[in-house]
Amino acid sequence: MSNKLIVILGPTAAGKSTLAVKLAKKFNGEIISADSRQIYKEMDIGTNKIKVKETSGIRHHLLGILPPDKSFSSGEFQKKAVKQIKAVQKRNKIPFLVGGSPFYIYPVVEGWIFPKTKTNKAERKRLEKNTAAELWQKLKKLDPQRAKTIDKNNKRRLVRAIEIAEQLGKVPKLEKTPQFSCLIIGINPPKEELKERINERVNKMIKAGLEKEVRRLVKKYGWTSALESIGYQEWKEYFEGKTKKEEVVEKIKKNTLQLAKRQMKWFKKPVLSKENKTIKIHWIKNIRQTEKLIKKFLKNK
Repeated sequence: MSNKLIVILGPTAAGKSTLAVKLAKKFNGEIISADSRQIYKEMDIGTNKIKVKETSGIRHHLLGILPPDKSFSSGEFQKKAVKQIKAVQKRNKIPFLVGGSPFYIYPVVEGWIFPKTKTNKAERKRLEKNTAAELWQKLKKLDPQRAKTIDKNNKRRLVRAIEIAEQLGKVPKLEKTPQFSCLIIGINPPKEELKERINERVNKMIKAGLEKEVRRLVKKYGWTSALESIGYQEWKEYFEGKTKKEEVVEKIKKNTLQLAKRQMKWFKKPVLSKENKTIKIHWIKNIRQTEKLIKKFLKNK
């Protein structure tokens, strides 16, 4: 059984899903989604979840497996993703880990060892009522070092960091034990092209009924942490009559572009390999170049 894993990463709207399907079809692969929002059921339009007709018969894993009112951590994703990767490998197929969520991709590739803490649901629910700014201030008091490196706007990460700091005194240094031999392929279109892609995607989402999807989900689940993500959170003030729909659409476009910039900042960080060396991310320009890289990677033992 091969221990090889192909990773396709890049900013949102870069074209990862389309490329992954083409490559998985050519190299007898299956796709494991590494998207922190596509993991939820019913959040289809706002997350641009791939449709069955677009998969070309390629099996996709970890799409729509949780309701939007369930919390889900990087550690939980890591366990599920590793299990799926190994299952694909046992079928003598090539696993493709595909997505733009660094905190889903890096834990799998680098084998992060997460701190063992107990989950206090009541405390977590209480913390989630705070704003991101309030949570960051709380973390700053508990663990100033972690507060310096965390994404100040990511409530989910802030809540988890506070949870760890409260139980362990501070967030411990991250240990890593990579277990897969990886080829990492990156897609990063030019800035103007990416901006056009994002604008086009958001316009398609609106036409496909994004407003209706958000209304239905909020009515069913309330404003859960999953619905505080881009494409969903921007509708809150509109539903309250505080802003116009045109402003919501522009805000989604703006926030998506900012997300893409944050993702690329993360993807510039070095990646640790199974041999405790750094892995080069191959930023590809065309599919022919990508196919050559994969052929060489699969040929090497």
